[in-house]
Amino acid sequence: MSLNLVTLLYLVASVCFIQALKGLSHPTTSIRGNLFGMVGMAIAVLTTAALIVKLAAGSAAGVAGGMAYVLGALVVAGAIGATMAHRVEMTKMPELVAFMHSMIGLAAVFIAVAVVAEPAAFGLALSTIEIPTGNRLELFLG
Repeated sequence: MSLNLVTLLYLVASVCFIQALKGLSHPTTSIRGNLFGMVGMAIAVLTTAALIVKLAAGSAAGVAGGMAYVLGALVVAGAIGATMAHRVEMTKMPELVAFMHSMIGLAAVFIAVAVVAEPAAFGLALSTIEIPTGNRLELFLG
């Protein structure tokens, strides 16, 4: 899987997510919005899984180790999301949406910390070279 294909698939997934948000803004288009969201997430998950398989094939942890981290994160995040969704009443839906957005922000922070801690794993820099200024700015803003 080439980097161009990965980038294209993530771009398609991003467009699907944008269309999902647009569709969820009105009750008559909410079914289409949910469909776009599911398709975008399927593309993103399958692309990430394929990337893990390709990159982990030569590593010591192997494919199983990389997928175990992803599946573990999915179980933990799914449990937290399901618990919060069951606790929140329909009248408190804005609070649930705020909680979910906070979790997305927390995920971005964790990714930024991981990139700063191990930039070579993300292909940003060799361990002896400093992270480029543009990437540092992006991580800081994230």
